[in-house]
Amino acid sequence: MRNGPLAVVGASVLWGTAGTAGLLVSADSVALAAARLVIGGAALALVAGAGLWKAVRPGLLLGAVAVAAYQLCFFAAVSRTGVAIGTVVAIGSGPVFTGLLSWVLHGRRPTRRWSAATAAAICGCAALIVGGGADAGAQVVSGIALALLGGLLYAFYAVMAARAIGQGGQSNAVMGVMFGGAALIMVPVLAVSGVAWMGEPRALLAVLYLGLGTTALSYFLYGRGLRTTPVATAATLSLAEPAVAALLGLVVLGERLAPVSIAGLVLLGLSLAAVAVPERTRERERMPERELESQP
Repeated sequence: MRNGPLAVVGASVLWGTAGTAGLLVSADSVALAAARLVIGGAALALVAGAGLWKAVRPGLLLGAVAVAAYQLCFFAAVSRTGVAIGTVVAIGSGPVFTGLLSWVLHGRRPTRRWSAATAAAICGCAALIVGGGADAGAQVVSGIALALLGGLLYAFYAVMAARAIGQGGQSNAVMGVMFGGAALIMVPVLAVSGVAWMGEPRALLAVLYLGLGTTALSYFLYGRGLRTTPVATAATLSLAEPAVAALLGLVVLGERLAPVSIAGLVLLGLSLAAVAVPERTRERERMPERELESQP
């Protein structure tokens, strides 16, 4: 129980480094996303071992498609908006979309606090668009749109994984099915995109880090964390990712944000944190652990 939140935080920190590592490689975003998933998904499938086939179910197969699509949206968004904005919007919007999916799929009506925080998050995204400047306006808008789509896909496969683990599935097997399936989807994409760019030592090291570190190891930790950490708590802890990404974007890559963009990032972060924190903590603490894990 004590190590669950730490595992989720560790996964979030690794995710936060993905955008920066990706920008250090002069490769097409599609090829980079495909290579990352093929390497990371294959590693997760190998870790799952014999339990992989027992965990196969329709929801996880749909989750595999969402994982593959998310990778494409994420790297395409980062290439248009920069690491700080792209990651904050893509991952930060996850809790909001999780609330929407919970309403649509499970009939859990959002609370007033959720509605107010969602409105604030939309205002934060608007500030990010305005702060992008007139010259790069179209590019920034398209990048944020891709990041939001990525946030929706992220929320979907997170809900599918949490449900499967909550129903008794092994975390390694659940992640192996989703990411192994996504790797299979990405093999032909990688073949068409080409792999010649991985001939450079820096590119090879970067893609190995993206696959083994920010995908295989991070989702291994995330799955372990979901065993004992309620999904609402995990959503809060995962907000460490955009914070790490924003810090790396500003410090390592030298990105510069306009004051209105900084205000938008702050507003977005605060609103999403408000969405993720459970409202009725005492009641949830008295609920059985498995029931907590199954809630998106």
